[in-house]
Amino acid sequence: MDMKKRIHLELRNRTPSDVKELVLDNCRSNEGKIEGLTDEFEELEFLSTINVGLTSVANLPKLNKLKKLELSDNRISGGLEVLAEKCPALMHLNLSGNKIKDLSTIEPLEKLENLKSLDLFNCEVTNLNDYRDNVFKLLPQLTYLDGYDRDDKEAPDSDAEGYVEGLDEEEEDEDGTSLRPLPWQPSGDQLPSPLAFGSGGLSPANAVVLKFSPFHGEAFPILLPHQIFVLH
Repeated sequence: MDMKKRIHLELRNRTPSDVKELVLDNCRSNEGKIEGLTDEFEELEFLSTINVGLTSVANLPKLNKLKKLELSDNRISGGLEVLAEKCPALMHLNLSGNKIKDLSTIEPLEKLENLKSLDLFNCEVTNLNDYRDNVFKLLPQLTYLDGYDRDDKEAPDSDAEGYVEGLDEEEEDEDGTSLRPLPWQPSGDQLPSPLAFGSGGLSPANAVVLKFSPFHGEAFPILLPHQIFVLH
């Protein structure tokens, strides 16, 4: 499937300005370029284009709110200067598995003032002498390189932490609906008894089982045992 069709499917009858996260992994890019993505995606915060055959990010539109960009397993070898212009708020950039061979290729990233995390796993540049020290000198704004800080301390799994913390706090849906977790924890493969709803003054009609994806940060209904949320 080409990238334009994939974007159309991912919209799911939403307008581009409604989309905060867009995953286009494993689709097909035309001539190694980004296509079908426009500056109408003005609220986009997370974009993933893993293994789509990219050789360039030149066609990336202006995405002022983009914070996380996944570009791993492509064929990008340069042209990164466009990122500072198009994605000024970028904090996390994954370029693992691309054709990046020297430090000069990533030098333009110094203009990304908010960049905190950079991944270059499986790029030839990682084989250079004093690779880590030189990257941190080149990009002083970085906190983590390939998952570790300057003192070789591993970065916390922020996605997982956010997932756990999110279950303990009251969440609010995009339409303003508040999602409050009930004080019930799953046991084995059993969902709570219907009596659990009745005794609390609840009915199955106003409860929904939600699962939060720690990778994409999305919530969606499932039929598996998980935590029960009451819509109110």
